[in-house]
Amino acid sequence: MDEAAAVPDRPRSADGRSRDGADGRVPSGDTGRIEDALTTPLVEAVRDLDGYGGLVYLRSRDRRSLVLAMVTGVPRSLLKSWWRVPVGGALPMAEAYRRDETLWLPDERATMVRFPHFTAGLPYSFGSAYQPVRAGGQAVGVLVVLRSAARTPMEAEVVDLALRPAERAMEERLDSLSTARTAPGSAAFRVEYDDEPISVRLPTTSARPVRVGLIDWNLDSDRCTADDEALALLGIDRAEYGGTITDVEARVSSDDLHELRESRHDALASGRVRSRHFRVRDESLGEGRTSYRPVELWGHLVHGGAGSGRILVGALVDAAGGVTAAEAAERLPDGIFSLDQDGRLTYANRRCEELLGSGREELFGRYPWEVITWLRDPAYEDRYRAAMLSQEQVSFLVRHPDGDWLSFVLYPDVHGLTGRVFPTGPPTGAEPGPEAGSATGPGVTAAAPPPGPVAAARAGALYHVVQMASVLTEAVTVQDVCRAVSEQLLPAFGARELALYTVREGRMYLLWESGYPEGFLTPFEGVTLDTQLPGVHALTTRLPLFFESPEDLSLAYPGITLDRMNAWSFLPLIASGHSVGSCILGWEAPHRFTPDERSALTALSGLTAQAMERARLYDSESAVARGLQEGLLPHRLPTVEGLRTTGRYLPGTQGMAIGGDWYDVITTGRGVALVIGDVEGHSVGAAAVMGQLRSAVHAFAASERPPQEVITHTNRLLTELESDVFATCCYIELDPRTGRALAVRAGHPPPLLRHPDGRAEMLDLVGGVMLGVQPDSVYPVTALTLAPGSVLALYTDGLVERPGSDIETGIDAVRRRLSETPADSVEHLADRLVGTARRARERPDDVALLLTAYR
Repeated sequence: MDEAAAVPDRPRSADGRSRDGADGRVPSGDTGRIEDALTTPLVEAVRDLDGYGGLVYLRSRDRRSLVLAMVTGVPRSLLKSWWRVPVGGALPMAEAYRRDETLWLPDERATMVRFPHFTAGLPYSFGSAYQPVRAGGQAVGVLVVLRSAARTPMEAEVVDLALRPAERAMEERLDSLSTARTAPGSAAFRVEYDDEPISVRLPTTSARPVRVGLIDWNLDSDRCTADDEALALLGIDRAEYGGTITDVEARVSSDDLHELRESRHDALASGRVRSRHFRVRDESLGEGRTSYRPVELWGHLVHGGAGSGRILVGALVDAAGGVTAAEAAERLPDGIFSLDQDGRLTYANRRCEELLGSGREELFGRYPWEVITWLRDPAYEDRYRAAMLSQEQVSFLVRHPDGDWLSFVLYPDVHGLTGRVFPTGPPTGAEPGPEAGSATGPGVTAAAPPPGPVAAARAGALYHVVQMASVLTEAVTVQDVCRAVSEQLLPAFGARELALYTVREGRMYLLWESGYPEGFLTPFEGVTLDTQLPGVHALTTRLPLFFESPEDLSLAYPGITLDRMNAWSFLPLIASGHSVGSCILGWEAPHRFTPDERSALTALSGLTAQAMERARLYDSESAVARGLQEGLLPHRLPTVEGLRTTGRYLPGTQGMAIGGDWYDVITTGRGVALVIGDVEGHSVGAAAVMGQLRSAVHAFAASERPPQEVITHTNRLLTELESDVFATCCYIELDPRTGRALAVRAGHPPPLLRHPDGRAEMLDLVGGVMLGVQPDSVYPVTALTLAPGSVLALYTDGLVERPGSDIETGIDAVRRRLSETPADSVEHLADRLVGTARRARERPDDVALLLTAYR
């Protein structure tokens, strides 16, 4: 039975209900979503640490990733590449989660030393604290607080104490949500997240309003009446207004839906709503251009008559105004402008219009570097990123197309950025012609406009090259490489589709796809290298192809089947002069590729090809190694009257996925020998030594030597091999007629015995040293007697060892499962004992198990 999951762990509709029809609400006005449990503690954690921003990561449904669930104080768009991070990655949030402990990085130097991959993607000056989020006694995510590195330094102990209240509050709220969401007799509640991050606004002081519209919102029926001014602020025509809060939500920026929905909670909890901020789409510019208008909601709760429900009587206030402040700004000799948290312009005075050469209406609600062609160099957007992520003043020079120089100074806070622009002289040593530079903080550097119109590029494109190179060095298999490319390229460049093809015997075959309609790529499977397709041509010509519209692609390849995308890149994968395959990326909206972006994508395709070729070689070697491993293990166990035996083997997930664990059942003149062993290491060499030991034990046992002599001779043989490896072994000779047994243990974990009544215990066998340590070691023998109905379990340490816990704890956990599972079928019992290890994504060691049921 699946566990009950908290909302939102799947897509939600605008009314707050899951798309599968499940109601996302619980009593007392609480919607029952995970964000309800996290919002207040997140905001308080930022305040208690004197920070400027906060994030909450939660584990994904498959437990492989940490997904950004909530963000406050910083634009979520600037963190796009970090919306989903691998649990096993070399990143601070992943390490805090894995270790389940607080992590404090006071500045960029500390971050660089410990997490160079993270710094490569976010090369800005800030401090950060990471606190595990728990629920039900286990880590389910990580709370992150961002702090200005320029503030007074804090000790790690002080940071830990400051985060504790938020940690406890989140755990209590998540546990409370668990109780509310879990019905009696149902499966356990789980905390997980696989949606986009939710933006939460930090408290702020509202500005004086200019336009006010009135609404009446019935919180029970979600009917909403609005006057003409309110509809005008929302950009809704009265003839098209359906009269529900859903119609209002449809006009609100997706980043701010949480703010609007929290108004319901405010009204039900306190009877009033005070200055809830959100943005609504403004399409008055026409020509498909969209801007955003900031709006505030104020109101109080009233109770209507019988059957009328609870009514929020509210006012929508246009927050884009502020007549007094605007008049003062107009008198200044310098240009003054304001950007919201996402970098869109919310205000500019007349002098700013004159200096930039662009009208306010054209700029309002849009990114300046998208509207003003000479600011489209990605370096200028990066100045905004640096200011918002470091919360420090940033200044730089820009050369206007008319030859004059302008000085920009950016003053950030958690809600946006105020900028000042004024004419200045050229920097010292400036040469005529294009200049470029970049810096942040108090220093001033110059940068010239690009020669002619250039499409806006995502800042930090080259950082993604560094980041992806770091990630690909950790990818081992072809699937690892494909997954890494998908997780890095799609968010880094805003693409929606990705396909990776490989070449085999002159044909193209799909390795990985993401985002494509079901069945769309089927006709392209196995096409030859002379097929008229852009992905094939990119590979055969070894040149990347970029198409910025469907018309461009159709003109170059008439009749090609198109999907819903509007721009594409086809990248050849070439490694050391060898054709590996092709990488295809698709963009949902029309996309112009800047020179920097084309260079970055071409570089990334080369990195991908190198990693793919290395991974293909690894997969080939692993296939050979696995074949060797399977050949050395027994294909079937002998049938012995009075006994039922079965074995399980799981390779480790690190290295070659091959190791030295083995088991065997050997018939002897006195009964049957049950053997399990473990050669250290995970390599072909370890497997080869294991094969030699297994053959030696089999030969000594078949010659009817007593158990202690079998182990003594095997130990001497391993010492003489001079293989520089050691091994452990447990050897039990059992007489099926009487149940009597003799056991010898050489450095191996003790076996477990399940009695007929279901009680299970660890057998206290006297042991000797590991095999291969001392050639003359002595191995004591322990006598046992098994009662009919008993089950004997021999295992290797991979079954009972887990990172962060001792082996005794692991043995006790297996003992409990052995006791609690019915012993009617040894096959079912074996599957139950290795179930946890089989489901684990990471197995540091091999796992071997041999079960024997004595009738």
